[in-house]
Amino acid sequence: MQTQKNIKTTPKKDEKILVVPRTNLFESAAPQGIVEIDEKVLQEKIQKYQRFQWRSQVENDPTLKQIIPYLIFKYQDKLFLMQRCAKASEQRLKSKYSLGIGGHIRQADLAAGTILDWSQREFAEEINYTGSFTTNFIGLLNDEVDAVGTVHTGFVYLLEGNSANISIRSELQSGSLVSMQECSNQFENMERWSQIAFRHLEKR
Repeated sequence: MQTQKNIKTTPKKDEKILVVPRTNLFESAAPQGIVEIDEKVLQEKIQKYQRFQWRSQVENDPTLKQIIPYLIFKYQDKLFLMQRCAKASEQRLKSKYSLGIGGHIRQADLAAGTILDWSQREFAEEINYTGSFTTNFIGLLNDEVDAVGTVHTGFVYLLEGNSANISIRSELQSGSLVSMQECSNQFENMERWSQIAFRHLEKR
């Protein structure tokens, strides 16, 4: 009987996610913070240079950027601020506050449309909301300060709703509409991307 050696196996929970080579996404040096750019230009880059690779293989590869839609909900002068509970599985994010709704994109996610289409479906799956909203593309969010930010890039969308009837579905999170001042009071407890996005929204 032959023995097979050096066979790589894929973890059961692993999945292929959307990535774009850093050199194709950024024309020169990687930006820091939110860059206001034409959404159509970004979509064209994604379509041209996109790859779908195993998440386990790209988590520590700074030559590839994982594309993460990042949706922020606003109603009148309030933002929907979420908090991960202490028993959440992601150790680095326990009890942290977040403004963003989104996640990694799989190839099947884009089969039915664009990144924005997928983002809106994700919002409906993650959030209980009664009302309508308009969607505006804010820009590309990039943060090179730590190892996590080095391999991820966000597409930031602002969802402006006409109803305050919103809550989060997950039992591992809580969320509520809060004023800009209340957000500012929790700034130090926010995830880095939320801090960057909040400061950007303050200036708008």
